[in-house]
Amino acid sequence: MPGFSFRQPLARENPTRDGSPRAAEDNDAAPKTFGRGIVADFKRTIGTHWVKEMTNFNTKTVAVSFFLFIAVIAPTITFGAVYAKATNNYIGAVELLLATAWCGIFYSLVSGQPMMINGGTGPVLTFQTVCYDIAKNLDVPFLTFNAWIGIWVCFYQVMAAFFDANRLIKKATRFTDETFALLIVSIFILGAVGNPSSKVGLFHYFGTDHPHHEDMIEGDSEYDYMTVALLSLILGLGTAFLAIGLRQIKFSAFCCNDYIRTVITDFAITISVVVMTALKHTVFDDVETEELKVPDTFATSFSCCTEDCTSYWPTECPDQAEAWGRRPWLVDLFDLNDKIYVIFVAAGLGIPAFILTFLDNGITWHIVNHPSNRLSHGDAYNYDTCISAIMVLVNSLLGLPWLVASTVPCIMHITAMQEKNTKGEVKYIQESRLTGFFTHVLVLACIFALSVIRLIPLPVLYGVFLFMGLVALPGQQFWQRFLLFFQQPTKMDKNHYTKNIPVNRIHKYTLVQFFFFAVVCVVREIKAISIAFPVMVLMCIPARLYLHPRLFSEDELILLDGSPEEIEDWLLKQDPEEKGADKAQAQHIADNGLELPEEDNYEVAQG
Repeated sequence: MPGFSFRQPLARENPTRDGSPRAAEDNDAAPKTFGRGIVADFKRTIGTHWVKEMTNFNTKTVAVSFFLFIAVIAPTITFGAVYAKATNNYIGAVELLLATAWCGIFYSLVSGQPMMINGGTGPVLTFQTVCYDIAKNLDVPFLTFNAWIGIWVCFYQVMAAFFDANRLIKKATRFTDETFALLIVSIFILGAVGNPSSKVGLFHYFGTDHPHHEDMIEGDSEYDYMTVALLSLILGLGTAFLAIGLRQIKFSAFCCNDYIRTVITDFAITISVVVMTALKHTVFDDVETEELKVPDTFATSFSCCTEDCTSYWPTECPDQAEAWGRRPWLVDLFDLNDKIYVIFVAAGLGIPAFILTFLDNGITWHIVNHPSNRLSHGDAYNYDTCISAIMVLVNSLLGLPWLVASTVPCIMHITAMQEKNTKGEVKYIQESRLTGFFTHVLVLACIFALSVIRLIPLPVLYGVFLFMGLVALPGQQFWQRFLLFFQQPTKMDKNHYTKNIPVNRIHKYTLVQFFFFAVVCVVREIKAISIAFPVMVLMCIPARLYLHPRLFSEDELILLDGSPEEIEDWLLKQDPEEKGADKAQAQHIADNGLELPEEDNYEVAQG
């Protein structure tokens, strides 16, 4: 059976409401090789919207910038500590902070998709850890080896953009997008509540073997871990649910007027963090909750025992009173111990590294550019792949970690910039470069004021992670369909798929998607094969194109996995009398899967 293409057939066969073809979809289907895609992306985005995106300043941009700063700084410092442990401090928190700051500022100014947020991710961390082990086995400096891999990754990314390899990513559907998005959301929620595979999360504080408790008990025999655990839980849950509550004020009757309610909603997470941090340092100042482990000064993380800077002080030279100095910022590309062949080994390792960064970026870009998010300034897959290549190259030469699009911060950025009505329908989204720019200027400033960041208790940041995960969940149709397993069929919300597809068929589709979700989760958790995690996500695309048509009818796939236009067209074809219906309502049905309008209201809309 031929694979069912989720866009092209409908783009050819189904015209728009006024009878004209879907030009945008047809253009997407045509390859833009030999650099034409890069030029087209630049003209469509920067060439058209840059000035507007740099000048639409308002209170929302300020509020969202503070929110994103909190959402970015916590995982940056956390990932930095893990990097330091995995690479023997060749890369640490300072390096990740600097990479996050300069890449964020650069990307917000020159990228074609400014709503994206870049950051360190688990798969990239895992790959660079593997590179460190290989460098040790080859007896070559890790940063030099890593730099050559980064140079090759840059080359491969430019070639991918030049030949429009991103059209593969555009074949992804809601099935792939939401499988990946739910994985990332679950990582945030589990990381906040309690990850079973590590000692990270609020509920792990109730165990006596938590690293923070062990460190504190060694220095204070009267330390009460249960008090710390209880306060940590209060601070974490308080941060999350206070922010969620403040977000609801906008549509309530409280506060003076709409402007005040809007400001409170926009600054919800910032207010929540400030309140809970102040609570800790005033009422519970004597309770020793865990703090962020940030460096004391702005300098490279690797302290050298000797001038050649191959051994780490003080671990590898404990008898030495002080370090010789710090490693230089610029990596020596030819410090290969006379092993020139290592450059070609790096070329081979650059291939999986390219696949990793290419998929991390591409899938996140595809999720953010989904029509339901109502972005109108266009995508720029090929052009932004070139921007990503530049960032990887510069970071490699400076001994900084590679950054890619970070899914949950991107989703939260989109959500925070949207204007919705009381029904949750997206009325408008403010597409701005200012939020990303201001956010990463704050990150840059933090590098020179690290002691201020240390004031925020770690449980409060766990609360931020929990908030980000919980707010992102309701927008996932995968999650909504999963909840149907626990609902009485006659009480289920009436939407476009529950009204037109038998419940058992919906459950079957959800189970198939859950199987792929579970496979991706298992691969990610097994360290020996976790580097293949993005490839497993990529496999969702051919599975959707070639496996699903054997299991489900074309109508079922349109309703469960089609684009908003396809769903709208399908609904209209079933009842031609509805062609005069309000398009905004039909679009909302297709985008969000919420309740259909009542029949009498629908008739009024037709009239």
